[in-house]
This record gives sequence, structure tokens and C-alpha cells, in this order.
Amino acid sequence: MRNAAFVTTISCLLALTAAADERRAETMLKPEEFAILPWGWTPGDLKALENIRDCGFNLAGFVAPEHLDLVGQAGLKCIVSDPSTHVGDAEAALDEGEITKRAQALVKRVAGHKAVFGYYLRDEPGAGAYPGLGNWAAAYRKAAPDALAYINLFPNYASPGQMGVPTYDEYLEKFVETVKPSFLSYDHYALMDDGSLRQGYFQNLEAVRKAALNHSLPFWNIVLANAHFHYAEPTEAGLRFQLYTTLAYGGRGISYFTYFAPATGNYRLAPVDQFGNKTPTWDMLRRVNLQIHKLGPAYLTLKSVNVFHHPDVPAGCGGIQTSKFLSGVSGGSLLVGEFEGPEGRPHVIVVNKDLHRSASFGVKFKAPGTVMQVNAYTGAVEPWAGENNWLAAGQGMLLLVRP
Repeated sequence: MRNAAFVTTISCLLALTAAADERRAETMLKPEEFAILPWGWTPGDLKALENIRDCGFNLAGFVAPEHLDLVGQAGLKCIVSDPSTHVGDAEAALDEGEITKRAQALVKRVAGHKAVFGYYLRDEPGAGAYPGLGNWAAAYRKAAPDALAYINLFPNYASPGQMGVPTYDEYLEKFVETVKPSFLSYDHYALMDDGSLRQGYFQNLEAVRKAALNHSLPFWNIVLANAHFHYAEPTEAGLRFQLYTTLAYGGRGISYFTYFAPATGNYRLAPVDQFGNKTPTWDMLRRVNLQIHKLGPAYLTLKSVNVFHHPDVPAGCGGIQTSKFLSGVSGGSLLVGEFEGPEGRPHVIVVNKDLHRSASFGVKFKAPGTVMQVNAYTGAVEPWAGENNWLAAGQGMLLLVRP
């Protein structure tokens, strides 16, 4: 009888766990809606993949074809990475027949696996590689039209020699014109170990947002989740700042460099360290990622229409005089992303740009009505009142007006 009771108890626990997993999956954004990617190679280890999912990711990173079943078991999708289709300069110069052959072979090898979200091609190409990358992207569009071809671009602090063109705007435009991508992805590491923000961070967001809107493409931002070189050790404020600035500019994906700490140099405090153990960064990143999932149902309905800074305006960015929806904003060094929601309803994401101090803030909408907020911890739309006028360092808040 004891054995029967034990079996019944275990069965009940497994059923409860399965039900909890199903409820959690229902509340998580799909990568097709908003991609959350741990940038880098991911091992074929089920527990590691489950931990990635539990940290709030919906993509598993770059994964070998033979590990796709494990990715699916963990409830994730991934970017398939195979050496046969990594596009260096030599592979970019291959003839179209060979490119088609290699792309089709990899697609056939994974046979439409449910865990495939895309195929890795290249990181940070110069413009000279664009024609070849265009051929590779076209081959994947034909062989796997529901998957994306993953190519990530340089940040705006790359040199003209690295980019292969004189300006960053030209680098972006040539990429779209030549490669015809389904999305834009770029990296920009801006949090420095002296507590400062690298110059050019907001200008990079401005440039990519402009290109994305001009060509009706979503964009992803790759940001820091570890310390190395002269980059800062991760903090929750820094992780919040990188997420909410990306959201304010209308991003539809965020990637973190890196989830696993490389066993080299002065890399440290990634979410998982060189010994395979979770660091304090893991919990911080999970709390930030979960906010994306709570805001997602509202955020995904929005169209980015403007971005401005107040009162300090970085070079090349707009100030409050450009605002479409606000007649006033106060309370610190703020970034405001403006969006049209359903029925043209005004929405704003207000971000505290200070990486070290909290700020109380106020806004005044031009349109009459009740100011509401989308709660980043519950997803509920509720009146903006009481202590909700406080933003932690790097924190953002989604507000809207209801008649």
C-alpha cells in the first residue's frame, strides 16, 4: 500500500509540474513576437537548456543540429549553427550553386524540426561580404521560408575599414539593399567600468530604428550580460537600462552577450560562470527578462512614432519639442519612446537613464483622459497613481491615456 501511495503522490506531483509548465508557456512571448536570445554557442545539455528557459529566454542561442530535440524538450527554439554554413569571406565568395547546395543540405538535415527558428550565417560582416550574404539569405528563404537567416551587424563605433563603407548609415542601407534581410540585428556594448555610458549608444539606436522603420523591419539589440575588457560588471540597473532603452526605441528583440562565461581573459559574472554555476547575474537577468513577457501583450500592439530625450539631449537625438503626445515631462534624465496603440491611442515608455540613482517623474499628455500604466510585474493595465511615479535606476514604465 505504501508503494501505491508513493506512486500516486509522484504522479500527482508530475501532473502539477506539467500543468505549471503549460501555464508558464502560455504567458511567455514567442520569439516570432519578441526574440530573447542568449548570444553564443549553447551546449546540448537538457538541464542547461531548461535553465535558459527559466531565465526568461525564448531562444536557446546557437545550437548544433544534433541537439534540436533537446531544445524542443526544454520548450525553446534556437538558431541552428553548423560549420558547413558559417559564412566567412571564402564562403561569401562561393558560387550560387554551391551556396544553394549547402543551405538545402542543412535544411534537409533538420527536416523542419519545430525547434528551428533560424540559421546562423555570420557576425559583424564588412559591406564587401554583403553580395555573398545576399545569396546565402536568398538560398535560405527558398529552402526554409519560415526561418530567418541570422546575420549580426557591427555597432556604430566600428571603423570605416571594418565596415567597408565610410559611414554607419551607409553600412545599414547597403545591408538592407543587398542582403534583403527579414530583420536587423546589431551589437553595442556601452556600460563601462568607470560607471559611464559609451558615447554613441543612443545614436546607434537612432540609426537602426530609422533603417528599420524605413524598410518595415524589426530590429534586435545585442547588449552586455558579462564583464570583460573595460566593460562594467553586470548590475540590475544596467540590465534594466539596456532592455528599456531598446523598448523605447521600438526594438523587437534583445540578445545578451554572453550567457555562458568564456574561459578566457577577464570575462566574468556572466549568468553562468566558467564552472557551470549560476552567478547573481542569472537572477538579475531573469527578473529583467520576465518584465518583457509581462509587458509583451501590450507592447506588441504598438507602433513606434517618435523618441526624445529630456532635459539632456544627446547629439543627433531629439528633444521634447519633437513630442507627439506629451506637453511636459519632468523628474530626471529621461528617455521617452512614443507609440500609437490600438485606435491611435497614445502610449509612452519613460526610461530613467541614470544608471545609479532612482528618480520620481511626471508626465503631461496632450490628449485628455486617464493616465494608465501597464504593470511590468503583473501585465495588468491600471491607473497610474501613488508611488508608481518612481523609476529605479535604468527602469522604464509603459503609460497610456484612456478617454
